[in-house]
Amino acid sequence: MPPRRPNILLIMTDQQRWDSLGCYGQRAIQTPHLDRLAADGICFESCCTPNPICTPARASLMTGKHIFGHGVGRLYDVLPDTEMLFPARLRAAGYQTALFGKLHVSSGVHEQTQRHPHDGFDIYEYCIEASVGMDSPFNGYVRWLEARDPAFLAELRARRRGLKFIPRTLHLTHWAAERTIDFLRRAGPDQPFFCMMSVFDPHNPYDQYPAEYAARVAAAQLPPVLPPALGDGAIDGAIYALEQERRLSYLGPADSFTAEDILAMRRGYYASLALIDDEVGRVLAALEETGLAENTLVIFTSDHGDSLGDHGLFVKGVHLYDEAVRVPLLMRWPERLPAGQRIAPPVQLHDLAATILAAAGLPVPAEMDGADLLPLAAGGAPPHDYVYCAYRNSGINDAKHYFDPPLASTMIRDAQHKLVIYHGVPAAAAPPALQLFDLQADPHEQRNLAGDPAHGGTLARLLAALIDWLDRQAGARLGRGGEALPGAAWKQSIDNRF
Repeated sequence: MPPRRPNILLIMTDQQRWDSLGCYGQRAIQTPHLDRLAADGICFESCCTPNPICTPARASLMTGKHIFGHGVGRLYDVLPDTEMLFPARLRAAGYQTALFGKLHVSSGVHEQTQRHPHDGFDIYEYCIEASVGMDSPFNGYVRWLEARDPAFLAELRARRRGLKFIPRTLHLTHWAAERTIDFLRRAGPDQPFFCMMSVFDPHNPYDQYPAEYAARVAAAQLPPVLPPALGDGAIDGAIYALEQERRLSYLGPADSFTAEDILAMRRGYYASLALIDDEVGRVLAALEETGLAENTLVIFTSDHGDSLGDHGLFVKGVHLYDEAVRVPLLMRWPERLPAGQRIAPPVQLHDLAATILAAAGLPVPAEMDGADLLPLAAGGAPPHDYVYCAYRNSGINDAKHYFDPPLASTMIRDAQHKLVIYHGVPAAAAPPALQLFDLQADPHEQRNLAGDPAHGGTLARLLAALIDWLDRQAGARLGRGGEALPGAAWKQSIDNRF
């Protein structure tokens, strides 16, 4: 008799940096439910996003491909109709599939009016953000508010992001949990499910958490703000791309934020995470109550991080410090995976597509860049020697447009070192710049070793591996029209000409 196919629950946040949970060492708030999820399952210590902007990162997660494979490199790009999201493969194999919350594999403008033809969801209750896309026919949060509190909905429509401190019982995070719990309670024993609960928090703005959650944050325990990295006697402000991001961030110029501003930003960020932990706790309790927990693979992750003032930078962008590119990844499957494991080797966010398909007993398509993480979680060898992040003018500036000239950066990292190249700007304006960090000796990325001759061998090795990866990414996309090889007669005709 074949083994039972597992249920799969993917819980996803937005813009959550890796070090923001108790299981990763954070102490400013209590996150008992997510910490328990880590203790009862697997905690991946070094999961990296393929891109630090929502749309490209989520397109990678849902297709299992790096940005070069699916073609979504920027915030407002649209995922081609030819791409297939992994829930479509699950549905074809007999899974019931549901989305509650944010998808964002294409421009939010596009997704308000059109579903991707291969998104694969039977139930599609979409909401990109509480006050964005409110007239979308797919917006499940608005429909829920219409029934629950029309007066609040009218106020939200009128004030949009100007509405602060949303009550918990009306919060988007609460809605997503409510809908997920209802789905779990309706799940039948004869059909496995894939459910994606995807919330907007702790994304900026940082002041829409329920007011009472401010008291949950121990401000004295918030991590100190990291200064810019040093190297060759100069701060990384000498790097053109980073300086552009500091001056023209869509959140505002870096030097316009006071220490109190940053504290308020961080307090709101962590208050939102306290709410997320509470709501995830309710969802996990529902799994237990329904008897589904043992054979459900639960995955918790985020699309990318948030700098929150570290390195003199805010939100996300061309900068590829860990605060922006490293995300939490927790995985629990009582029937299959050992509890209490911590996985140190680096993995990639888009490994989850292959992992989920493999868990469901489905083949992993050859065109996916990601790897199945289940063998690693069970004690096997790491699937990657290196992981990568590629930013291709992906984000927007203070004018809400792409940067001009365009900014680009590429990261490669292994278990110990990270190399970042800032490039893409015409050399006359700004030559390419390098950052090399020893993540074991310098986990906060404070010392750029790229100009240190003692680390020249490491730099050369990572650079060669990065060039090889970029070459393979480009080569895999060539020849898409097929080929027509010459036969003997054609070769003879050519020979006779010369």
